[in-house]
Amino acid sequence: MEFLLSKLRNSNCVLGSSANVRRQQFLIRSLGGHRNQTHAERMQTTKVVAGTHLEADVETIVRTITQFDPSRHKGQAGKIAIIGGCHEYTGAPYFAAISALKIGADLSHVFCTKDAATVIKSYSPEIIVHPVLEESYSIKEDEKRSIFAKVLAKVSKWMERFDCLVVGPGLGRDPFLLDCVSEIMKLARQSEIPIVVDGDGLFLVTNNLDLVSGYHLAVLTPNVNEYKRLVQKVLNCEVSVEDATEELLSLARRIGGTTILRKGNSDLISDGETVNMVSTFGSPRRCGGQGDILSVSVAVFSSWACQQMLSLEEDSSGSTPNPMVLGCIAASALLRKAAFESKKRGTLTTDIIECLGKSLEDICPAS
Repeated sequence: MEFLLSKLRNSNCVLGSSANVRRQQFLIRSLGGHRNQTHAERMQTTKVVAGTHLEADVETIVRTITQFDPSRHKGQAGKIAIIGGCHEYTGAPYFAAISALKIGADLSHVFCTKDAATVIKSYSPEIIVHPVLEESYSIKEDEKRSIFAKVLAKVSKWMERFDCLVVGPGLGRDPFLLDCVSEIMKLARQSEIPIVVDGDGLFLVTNNLDLVSGYHLAVLTPNVNEYKRLVQKVLNCEVSVEDATEELLSLARRIGGTTILRKGNSDLISDGETVNMVSTFGSPRRCGGQGDILSVSVAVFSSWACQQMLSLEEDSSGSTPNPMVLGCIAASALLRKAAFESKKRGTLTTDIIECLGKSLEDICPAS
């Protein structure tokens, strides 16, 4: 890991002209190196990468994957899409979308219902809002088939433009809306676009694991209750306090190598191959909306890490670090730092968002 991080730090990011070609190249290089390891070798890798206390070298990782290159043109620092926002929940998709821009992504899109679109647009002119999703209450039964097709057609024409999708902020649990989002996730997989799943997106995935199973460019970001439901569904048992690391490894492996960021006092991150911990102290304040910031932070950092991977050649072991894991580590560290620098007991999500840029600058100065 340290050797590869050193190569990353000294490399220049080279971007291809086709997003799909770049993703295919990345998949071939980064996913092929781990599949033939035995169980014993995987456990040894876990010990070597994670260390005795599993603690990740967060500052090195953040500096490694964060680039501020004046030669880039608009869009090359990240194009993020949020799938969420309904008539009940408009704050969450806004928090996610604006946080992506505050961290350093170039463009931030929100795909939401028509009822939510005007509200989200009013929060900020910086966000590109697409009012294309529909909920059951707003359509007739005999219209569902045609509207379903229209929703997918509208989203699919944008899909290839994105570096990562965040599914879940403000999504809600309307059955028709969730059916549409399921198909959107399938489209993203076909285009090999990374997906970060949070909030009600995790409700959707827990009830339909095939949406992410075996997809190594997917990240799940469950909180305590969401993680409990995943463990019960996948491992058919209750959450273990004593064997948290082994349990997380088993869960990630059973879902086919999808990366899981288990949120808690210390965040645990695993893709079924390694386990890393981020326990940097952050504010104990748990205001609503922090999960939306974290999920989009994972999306931004993971997209940057994917870009960096493309400029590397395989090392002697034939593998490269998992960019989704690197993105989770960087995102966890940044949110904890930004939350700590906020207003302590009186902290609101908007306060944390305003600290994101400065917190990243403290770790990785732009000049």
